[in-house]
Amino acid sequence: MVNETNTGDGTLTLEHAEAVARRQRRLRSPDQALWTVLDHVPDPELPALSIWELGILQDVRRVDDLVIVTLTPTYAGCPAMATIRDDVIEALSGAGFSDVRIEIQLQPVWTTDWLDRVARGKLQHAGIAPPARVTHCPHCGSDGVSRISEFGSTACKALYRCADCLEVFDQFKVF
Repeated sequence: MVNETNTGDGTLTLEHAEAVARRQRRLRSPDQALWTVLDHVPDPELPALSIWELGILQDVRRVDDLVIVTLTPTYAGCPAMATIRDDVIEALSGAGFSDVRIEIQLQPVWTTDWLDRVARGKLQHAGIAPPARVTHCPHCGSDGVSRISEFGSTACKALYRCADCLEVFDQFKVF
């Protein structure tokens, strides 16, 4: 489901309903300090993005001294989840929260629709083409690109070459 959202500058954007719900959970959370700690946990395969920006951090809440973090992997077999889990626990422990439980949520299924405009811009700035139906070179903007391999540096990216600037780059696949 897609929602229409006013960006505040007079334009409207379409957002995936779960992305809106995720943002609302964060805004309404009484545990803002926990969210702030996790804002500094990068995705190990896409370090230009935090786990929040990537859309895999769904919720963080406290039940007494226990911190419960809910994550949705980009796909069920994502090999980075063990590292992400360890990084989340380390970040929270470093902030004084030693009792942490990670919950993996597989429904709704993660989608690249959860990436907002800022996250897509960060990918492009890092030299990774953001997910799109039509691939453009993140270096020069050309659409004169060709896929070299279905898999790039990770399984969630494909490898492309630009015919104009001759750069090779990853594109984050559309999920």
